[in-house]
Amino acid sequence: MRIGKQDQAFTAIATSDATSVTVRGHDLCGELIGHVDFTDYFWLLVTGTRATPAQKAMLNACLVAIAEHGLVPSVQAARMTLAAAPEAWQGAMAAGLLGMGTVVAGSSEVAGRYLVAIVAAAERAGSIEAAARDGVAELKAQRGKVPGLGHPQHDAGDPRADRLLAIADELGVSGAHVEALRALGRVAPGIMDRPLPINVSGAIPAVILDAGWPVEALKAVPLLARAGGLAAHLFEESRRSIGFILSHAADQAISYDGAPAGAAAPGDA
Repeated sequence: MRIGKQDQAFTAIATSDATSVTVRGHDLCGELIGHVDFTDYFWLLVTGTRATPAQKAMLNACLVAIAEHGLVPSVQAARMTLAAAPEAWQGAMAAGLLGMGTVVAGSSEVAGRYLVAIVAAAERAGSIEAAARDGVAELKAQRGKVPGLGHPQHDAGDPRADRLLAIADELGVSGAHVEALRALGRVAPGIMDRPLPINVSGAIPAVILDAGWPVEALKAVPLLARAGGLAAHLFEESRRSIGFILSHAADQAISYDGAPAGAAAPGDA
């Protein structure tokens, strides 16, 4: 059965023949292996262009900033999966990556698309500051959260976000998206009437978009970063397992509030 378009049977990423492998127009063995590091290669693979020194440094900083995030749900899922299936590293890694949605890790993509919208709205509003005010006011009316702002632990400011923004300034990368994020950080606390520091999920898309990373590939950055952190957790899990401890702790922490035994009517599920 044919589904979808059938007229774009091409890829611009890689090809090979009997004697060589070509990736994005570069000979893999002659030009890339041993000549570029993985951050360079990641940029090339995704965008099709070689990263400038500033782009590479900015991407590298973003990857380091969020590779490790403690025992968040995605990490717990990965560790419990490996505890149950110690031979299945690939399954455990997949379990962790599948748990990265709009609340954890994938929140960078949500914030990035919101920053893109604020930058676009600035042309109509007359300034980024005005667009930020209008955007936050609309979110308040909808009882929504401001993407890229707020943190349950770092009320005074997310140190990772502060560092990434400082690096962007030092590298000369900061542009419209960083400006939009900072404008949101200035106006949102007053409109929402609570502390809303810029968080790392806001800083990452702001700096990497200004560096030239495509908005459509934003989620690739936290996915790659967290894969590194998951590898560390899975290696530790294989050496000294806490997966079943996590499972037991959850069982102890959650109380049953359903019907007592024998209370269900016949046929009830």
